[in-house]
Amino acid sequence: MSPGRVTAKRELGQHFLVDENILGVIDRLADLGPDDVVLEIGPGLGVLTGYLADHVARVVAVEIDRSLEPQLAERLAGRVNVELLFGDALSLDLGAFDPPPGKLVANLPYNVATPIVVESLDGVPSIGRWCVMVQREVADRFFAAPRTKAYGAVSVLVQLAAERVGFHPVARTVFRPRPNVDSALVAFERRELPPDYTATKVVVQAAFAHRRKTLPNSLELAGVTSRERAAAALTALGLEPGARAEQLRPEQFPELAALLR
Repeated sequence: MSPGRVTAKRELGQHFLVDENILGVIDRLADLGPDDVVLEIGPGLGVLTGYLADHVARVVAVEIDRSLEPQLAERLAGRVNVELLFGDALSLDLGAFDPPPGKLVANLPYNVATPIVVESLDGVPSIGRWCVMVQREVADRFFAAPRTKAYGAVSVLVQLAAERVGFHPVARTVFRPRPNVDSALVAFERRELPPDYTATKVVVQAAFAHRRKTLPNSLELAGVTSRERAAAALTALGLEPGARAEQLRPEQFPELAALLR
């Protein structure tokens, strides 16, 4: 089925993967094995889905665009180890699949890449490895260092939950239509979540909600705590009471959340 017969929907952030030469790189970074159960978000035209189906035990593919069903049905015909679901991945309970997926491997739609990854960190605890194709700036943001422009809430949450194990820049020519931005494959493996990750997640997202303000001001504006309590907690961590969120290392946020409880 030719990608030329399908029009990508800009509002869905669609850039279809059409160059099969990148599949070997995905295989390596995802460390695919014959017993793997893989979750794929946004199969598009099914190029990656078909490859996964031929190399792993089971693939659960979630696609929001029902108009792609004919193309996917043709591409995946005869592959009985693929479960194709149509719906919004951000609204589905991705942690309820049986058997549970051990890996998330996907060319993620640009407009939902960050929330999909962030929500899967604690929402799909069975996932032990991610290999995702995202915009280059998003890939850089996942593992950005403190005190840099790219460092933000997603950096902290991803780094608390995982460590990067692979990275590969991706040419714009592997997609149709060609995007106007660079992309990259980034792979990361789960590490043990810190205690009370849910409470830490709330503090992290509130801390960066107003990143031009001091962290105590941002937390107060988000309704998490008072400026006074936040300043006292920062002091207890050995930081300036007027510190900003980007000055804290990822591992300091669980400590901050514990002090605010």
